[in-house]
Amino acid sequence: MSSPSGAGKTSISKKLLLKDNSISLSISCTTRPMRKGEKNKKDYIFLKEEHFNKFITNNEFIEHADVFGYKYGTLKKNIDKLFNKKKDVLFDIDWQGYQQLKQSGLEVVGIFILPPNKKELIKRLENRGRDTKEEMKKRMNLVQDEISHFPEYDYVVINKDINLCVSQIQNIVNAERLK
Repeated sequence: MSSPSGAGKTSISKKLLLKDNSISLSISCTTRPMRKGEKNKKDYIFLKEEHFNKFITNNEFIEHADVFGYKYGTLKKNIDKLFNKKKDVLFDIDWQGYQQLKQSGLEVVGIFILPPNKKELIKRLENRGRDTKEEMKKRMNLVQDEISHFPEYDYVVINKDINLCVSQIQNIVNAERLK
């Protein structure tokens, strides 16, 4: 799943994981600082830039990207562990990571989450209250670029109502499992 910042991707992911225990979340590595309330190895695997770069050099990521001045990536070994447990893996990533996943040889289904409109997106970003004014400006400047990638995905879901959105995504997952 991908979306512009504030479209609800993380909240949707959490609700989806509660509804379906055969899905596991891929926990990304990042070089960004830990935010209040986050836990290492639960929300992200927080790494120093040198360590992250070493993983890149050793080709240990299935995907990685620079986003908002920080690096994010998914370790191949962590995905292999989930597949060995017969789990479907939910990737909470941006469009750059999705493009790399599609080229990885894995069977990937892309879902792009859109907000109902720009006004609602701004409201959600403000309500979560974790970004500085400068970070908000950066995020809003990138929204149009992020949204321009939605045609690359298999499905597009508009998050007007989070419960309806989660239900629609669960339907997509179930339909894909029947293929």
